[in-house]
Amino acid sequence: MDMTPLLLAEIQFLASFSFLALFMALALALSWMLLFFKLRVRLTGDAGWTAAYRFWVRIFALCFALALAACLPVLAQLGSLWGGLMDKIGNVAGPLLGYAVLSVFVLKSCFLGVMLFGQRRVSDTVHTLSVFMVALGLLLATAWMAAVHSWMQTPDGVAMVDGRYQVYDWFQVIFNPSFGWSLSLTVLGAALAASFLIMGVTALQALRRPPGDGERCAFKTALIVAVLASLLQALAASGMGDVISRYQPVKAATLAGYWHSGDEPELILLGWPDAATQTNRVLLAIHDTGGRWLGHDSKGYLGLDKFTGPRPPVALSFWLLRVSALLALMMSVASVLTLMRTLRRRMDLAALGLFWRKVLVGMSFSGSLLVVLGWCVSLVGLLPYAVNRSINLSDVFSQATSSTLLLSIAGYTALYVVLIAAFLGMLLHAVRYGVVPVRKTTGGAA
Repeated sequence: MDMTPLLLAEIQFLASFSFLALFMALALALSWMLLFFKLRVRLTGDAGWTAAYRFWVRIFALCFALALAACLPVLAQLGSLWGGLMDKIGNVAGPLLGYAVLSVFVLKSCFLGVMLFGQRRVSDTVHTLSVFMVALGLLLATAWMAAVHSWMQTPDGVAMVDGRYQVYDWFQVIFNPSFGWSLSLTVLGAALAASFLIMGVTALQALRRPPGDGERCAFKTALIVAVLASLLQALAASGMGDVISRYQPVKAATLAGYWHSGDEPELILLGWPDAATQTNRVLLAIHDTGGRWLGHDSKGYLGLDKFTGPRPPVALSFWLLRVSALLALMMSVASVLTLMRTLRRRMDLAALGLFWRKVLVGMSFSGSLLVVLGWCVSLVGLLPYAVNRSINLSDVFSQATSSTLLLSIAGYTALYVVLIAAFLGMLLHAVRYGVVPVRKTTGGAA
């Protein structure tokens, strides 16, 4: 493969954005689970929910810090790699990104400190309210980011004037055709990432010692979330497929590996698209069912031959989608089987055998991987455009040499490896030694 500067820049930005998306997703989902733990403490007074909160609030704080740190490389690369992009879409993306940053700044300044360090200094009601505001702030920040991303996929409410997008309807910009499904997939992916992490960590704790009340409460919550999120994600993915087939037919044909327009194709489950011959080496397919998420006109389904100009990398997009779908299916099966194994024991972690606990430990980061793969499918399927069928990345690329970009990629990779290793190290330390209890200076539940 010819590693051109443009390709290297795309790889660097995708890696940095994936790192941000991963820890933003974990922080988002954990914040809402922590709120649930707090509410259960207030309703039941069960010490197990308090133990679950005290353990996972430490992991949330670490994820939030890493997500906050990951914002800087992404914002820096928007200027250093794609210098002309904000000049063209700044009137749209600027305010939306500003609102996302403002949401994070407000929750960090006003509520995060109370949530993490004020538990002994404020009443339990105020502390619970702070946890809610942090969760709400992260959801709002995620929604603003989803608005930017979905608008770049399905731009609406704008007009191109003198080479720049001008907004004539902010409602259409924000609530563009793919916004709802994009936000849904983002939230559900975050829920899967956090729930499988919790199930894996609690299973690892159960391998070391009999599970305590805190592990049982956290595991039960994560299992329910994993089952619901895995089922809902399939519906959201189907809805997003309908939007893609309507507004991004070239992306739909790319993901399906559909080369030649005409009758309904087979649904290729396993295979390999060959760009040289414009055919597919099919290993496993379902006949006459491949048109569900393809664009079409009066003459039939739209294949890649209908579209002139640049298009996404077919083989990469094709396989990213199938690996994502396979991983999502594995997670759905694992969560449902775990529920079936534990349902008679009220979803008690202790009901799982040694083998199944090891399975859950091995799948601890399957949800995190699915988050990264999902973003890769979306972004790679948009290539070579920054805004769908409008702004080509090559037109906004800030020229840089391959050697400079290779050094930059190596540096960022080393940084991300160190940060992920530190995260894993602190997570394993917490699994082994637990957390120090928080003692309040006044009466009331912690």
